[in-house]
Amino acid sequence: MPTPVPRLRLGVNIDHVATIRNARGGRHPDPVRAAKLAVAAGCDGITAHLREDRRHIRDDDIARLKAEIDKPLNMEMAATEEMLRIAIATRPHAVCLVPEKRTERTTEGGLDAVKHKAELKPVVYALKHAGIRVSLFIGAQPAQIEAAAELGAPVVELHTGSWCDALMTERAAEANAEWELLHAGAVLAQSFGLEVHAGHGLDYASAETIAALPQVVELNIGHFLIGEAVFEGLAETVRFMRAAMDRGRGRA
Repeated sequence: MPTPVPRLRLGVNIDHVATIRNARGGRHPDPVRAAKLAVAAGCDGITAHLREDRRHIRDDDIARLKAEIDKPLNMEMAATEEMLRIAIATRPHAVCLVPEKRTERTTEGGLDAVKHKAELKPVVYALKHAGIRVSLFIGAQPAQIEAAAELGAPVVELHTGSWCDALMTERAAEANAEWELLHAGAVLAQSFGLEVHAGHGLDYASAETIAALPQVVELNIGHFLIGEAVFEGLAETVRFMRAAMDRGRGRA
């Protein structure tokens, strides 16, 4: 009997609802309300990145998300003492450790788990000891995946941004090379016993494509969904994304 393909989960990142709110101050639009709408529309969890500069999600958003949504909360954060304290106090379902630079518009690449292994090790340990599932947002290079396994992180989230950028700008050869890297990385990560997630830059078409990789069990998608919600409404974009992922999963 063939091994059943695991269900593909959808995590909706609501950071950019907070970006819109913060452009004017005040409380509207409320990212927690957006999270509840996404959950009602069929997503499996909510992702929110508490950045050191608080440019979108704020501390009270994280606290309210943990208290008010009935799906897992995945808190993205840099591996700093401040963020570690907040995570342990909040106890989200999961923490995804990501690289962070104040000058970037958005996360520009994967975490360098090879270079920063010494700094990451105590953070991974502390989060696991607190009962929080830990993932590392990394590129699909073999050295990064091996470092994640050595650090004891049970989950890796593969950075799909370079692949998506190449698709969007019709650089076919580069897109094909990035796809092969992602595919091989997912296979390698699974061989180490790691749970494999993916995200960054995904839209309906690219999510449908990557959904066909049976090793990948979760996609985390934000900017595209929030942008499409301007035209279609958030609940409808979540349903469209869920349908695209299900079509792709049917080919796994």
